[in-house]
Amino acid sequence: MINFFKTLNPFNILWLAILLFALRAGYLFNAPVKIDFAFERLFSRLLLPLSDQYEISPFFNVLLAGMLVFIQALLVNYLVNHFNLLGKPTFLPALMYVTVSALFTPFLVLSPPLVCNFLVIWMLFKLFSLYKSKDAKSAAFDLGMIVAIGSLIYLPFIYMFLATWIALVIFRPINWRELTAVILGYVTIFFFLAVYYYLDDSLAKFYSIWLTLTTRFPDAININYYDYLVLIPVIAILVLCFFKLQQNFFRSYVQIRKSFQLLFIVFLIAGLSFYTEAAFRLNHFLLCAVPVAVFFSYYFLYAKRKWFYELLFGLLLISIVYFQFNTF
Repeated sequence: MINFFKTLNPFNILWLAILLFALRAGYLFNAPVKIDFAFERLFSRLLLPLSDQYEISPFFNVLLAGMLVFIQALLVNYLVNHFNLLGKPTFLPALMYVTVSALFTPFLVLSPPLVCNFLVIWMLFKLFSLYKSKDAKSAAFDLGMIVAIGSLIYLPFIYMFLATWIALVIFRPINWRELTAVILGYVTIFFFLAVYYYLDDSLAKFYSIWLTLTTRFPDAININYYDYLVLIPVIAILVLCFFKLQQNFFRSYVQIRKSFQLLFIVFLIAGLSFYTEAAFRLNHFLLCAVPVAVFFSYYFLYAKRKWFYELLFGLLLISIVYFQFNTF
């Protein structure tokens, strides 16, 4: 399968759709009767009333989430090929994104992190473009607004603000005007939101939005280790990818090296920001899907032993499907 997706063939889109359905079939077969509305926090931040009309069937929920994943996979593939991050045109990023976004059953339904992945992709387009831009103040302002919109949808997204600042330091000489433009872009969105709260006579609720940022980092996280054995091939692929990156790091163009450094920063920030929510939710780690998909693609594109990487990827797919049928 890996070799089939190594080339940029338009017929791969059809096979990608088939794989996307296959990786969700187990959940559809064992789907719960009801799936909670995932955007309650967003509605409360926008002062919108909640009612039963927003509830949708589990089947339609998974179907809509799958459509979003499919679109995001094509966007990730375009992003990687447009900036030539892998050195060759390939369809592997789309394949890896579809695979990574099906690792756990909470990934398969509509959720704020899933929607925010559109913003992650949008941010990466703008951040990778900073390398050769003469003036990045307007892009920095836009990036601040994107982070603010993501924070409205899912508050832990606020930490992508750090990724934006770090990207400006990585790709460009330090310029305080560009760093300030990010702040101004972020403040602009929440200024208008504060005005909206003021006109609704609910300014006190505006302050409550930020209270979860004071949540302490948890001392322990309850995990059913049998359900997370799927992480074994994931960790193995990531380790192999980092070894492969280390071997080729200084042979790559400067822009590519900086881009992979940024992807690693995004991966760390997205993963570590889970504690912002009081209740631990596994779907938060969907924010890591984009950089992980690119890392996976790099390894599988440059791996030499076909029997080994095909077996490793096959093991990953089998474990995903197996745990979907045995999670409930």
